[in-house]
Amino acid sequence: MSRVQLALRVADLEASVRFYSALFGVAPAKRRPGYANFAVAEPPLKLVLLESEPGGPTAMDHLGVEVGSPDEVHAATGRLAAEGLGTRTEDDVVCCYARQDKVWVTGPGAEPWEVYAVTGDSAVYGTDGVTGACCVT
Repeated sequence: MSRVQLALRVADLEASVRFYSALFGVAPAKRRPGYANFAVAEPPLKLVLLESEPGGPTAMDHLGVEVGSPDEVHAATGRLAAEGLGTRTEDDVVCCYARQDKVWVTGPGAEPWEVYAVTGDSAVYGTDGVTGACCVT
């Protein structure tokens, strides 16, 4: 199973959770302090809400494609590199309250994209092991 991920920085997490719960007709799949994610079946979407500064506008944080296994991440890494895209891989990292394998690429407008597989849950938000922050390219 694959689905597109949209990660948004939101000023009011509770209002955003209420809005997106109503919009997609589902409750968050995971809630943590400053964080919520929705696993929407139709349309297939992983919506991630990351709390930001109060009063600010909602902003796109990053985009992604969630895949079913680390093997699919590794296949995507090879395919993206063969297409001439610069890739940065992260294996067995904790990010967004989950253990993951991932590969990052950057779109032509500087938009960060990740292809990732969740391999386990985590009680901590995590860091990417490179920048010291999670979901930073």
